[in-house]
Amino acid sequence: MKKLALIFLIGIIVIVGIAYMYLNYKANYYEAKRENNQFESYLNQEFYGADVVTLINKAYDNNLTNQVEKDKEGKFVENDNNSIKIDIKMTDTDTVYDMETLYAGGMDTFVKYYNTIKFKCSKLEYHNSTGKVKYLYIEQITE
Repeated sequence: MKKLALIFLIGIIVIVGIAYMYLNYKANYYEAKRENNQFESYLNQEFYGADVVTLINKAYDNNLTNQVEKDKEGKFVENDNNSIKIDIKMTDTDTVYDMETLYAGGMDTFVKYYNTIKFKCSKLEYHNSTGKVKYLYIEQITE
C-alpha cells in the first residue's frame, strides 16, 4: 500500500512539474510576443522622425528596466537575453548613429530637425535565447 501511494505521489509531482514548466514557457512566449509587437510593426514601413524618437525611447526604457549594463562610453552592452540596440543611418550626413548618441543629444533636438523626414526600418534581429527583439536598423529615406 505504501509503495502504491509513493508511486502515485511521484506521478503527481512529475505532472505538476511539467505543467509548471509549460505554463512558464507560455507566459514567457506571450511576453516576448507582446514586447516584439511594439517594434515589429515598423519593419519595412515608412514613418516619420517622431516615430524614431518613440522607438528610441521604448528601447532605452526597456534597457533601463531590464538593467542592461553600459560600457564606459555610456552605450548599452548587448546581452543574450533582453537588450535592444538601434542604429539610425542618416543619408544627409552619410553617418550611422547609435540610439545612445541621439538620446544623449536630446530627443527634442532630433524632433526639431527630423520630425517631417521619413525613415524606414530595414532590419530587425532577435535574441536566440528568448526570441525578443535585439536590434533594429533604421534608414533615413527623405532629406
